[in-house]
Amino acid sequence: MCTGKCSQFIGISLYPLALLSIICNIFLFFPDFQTIYSKEETEGLYRLTDEVKYMGGVVGGGIMVLIPAIHIHSTGRQGCCANRCGMFLSIIFAAVGVVGALYSGTIAVVGLIRGPVCSVEDGTWSRPFLNSTTSYLGDSDLWDICKEPENIVEFNIGLFSALLVAACLELLLCIFQVLNGLFGCICGTCSHKEVCTLHTKMSISKGQINYLLHLLLIILQYLVILIYGFSTVSFTIF
Repeated sequence: MCTGKCSQFIGISLYPLALLSIICNIFLFFPDFQTIYSKEETEGLYRLTDEVKYMGGVVGGGIMVLIPAIHIHSTGRQGCCANRCGMFLSIIFAAVGVVGALYSGTIAVVGLIRGPVCSVEDGTWSRPFLNSTTSYLGDSDLWDICKEPENIVEFNIGLFSALLVAACLELLLCIFQVLNGLFGCICGTCSHKEVCTLHTKMSISKGQINYLLHLLLIILQYLVILIYGFSTVSFTIF
């Protein structure tokens, strides 16, 4: 598969994942699919899970992936973006998508581990699983601690899990696009039946290849720093 077609496939695949992230994040604002809890939250009452307000699905897995997906998709079409310059830009956009996916995935993991905000037996609203020595994720008997909203534990686990899966897939696709974009810069997008052959590679100067490899190294270094930063923050939170 040539780099242009590959970019088109990646872009199309990112669209539903970004949409899924946005929808899941929005649904999390309405526990038990009711608006009363969001309304009470705006009145100063503690009703919504903190991680929901960080907008990981809307901003990270949604907007920060959707915008790169549009450009990545366009590099697979015949037009102004289906060239080496477009492929170069797709590397940068894909790197932005990586950051967004990492943000969304990190928020989802934290939300899963800390558990939902709910009303316990005495009527107080808190996060009963936050300081628990036993993980509630593997023990469904503990879920009965939450009395309101109804089925809030299953609600949070389902939506945060969907966010996490979407973020992981987005992360893999965006990383692959970084590599695909580099290859597209060297060989072209195979538009107009252009085939990436050894002769095509040799037609590009050694200096250009070294420049692109150096650029990729810088991008990878920044990605490593970002991943380390997210891991550090996650470890501190946990």
